[in-house]
Amino acid sequence: MSPEFMRFILGEKLAMTQIFTEDGVVHPVTAVQSGQMTVVQIKNKKKDGYDAIQYGYGARNEKNINKAQIGHAKTLGNFRYFREERLADGKEATVKAGDTVSPEVLNVGDIVEVSAISKGKGFQGVVKRHMFEGGRRSHGQKHSEREAGSIGGGGRKGGRVAKGMRMPGRMGADRVTVKNLKIVAVDAGTNQIFVSGAIPGRRGTLIEIKAR
Repeated sequence: MSPEFMRFILGEKLAMTQIFTEDGVVHPVTAVQSGQMTVVQIKNKKKDGYDAIQYGYGARNEKNINKAQIGHAKTLGNFRYFREERLADGKEATVKAGDTVSPEVLNVGDIVEVSAISKGKGFQGVVKRHMFEGGRRSHGQKHSEREAGSIGGGGRKGGRVAKGMRMPGRMGADRVTVKNLKIVAVDAGTNQIFVSGAIPGRRGTLIEIKAR
């Protein structure tokens, strides 16, 4: 495979830990359990409207996969996840369906961006969701420590609630991308990648790592 198309890898979040480098400096890192990806499809602008490489990752019992996905992957495998890497304008894929990519394509020191689905926190109030201060604890205020306060008022026509008002609601479970992280270590034996700092998601979340 051409190196320009091997800078994208998938994995599952394990946990946070720390690693000491040779100069004795400790780095907080997140361990990502990666593995081999398989090129499933090459998309092009003429047929699909855009240029991309589609990968399959992970394994799943065939009885739990719908027939459309089985037919799409054909004999390449029973994949748990499908993800795509968009190609820049004017670039053509030099790979074909069936080629594989391993975690070793990432090197120590690479600057990467990590994307994943953040932890779901359920229905939350404004103090946790939007970091409101809440009401004052004095002068007759009762049970208002975590209230949002006024949301309408006569300042708006009819006292309506404006669009985008920060209010209680479901929090988390959003796609989050963290940029400018660094690959601190890569363990080829266990296919584990150690990324500096924290990354979104719970343990077991699918992680997308893309190098610059």
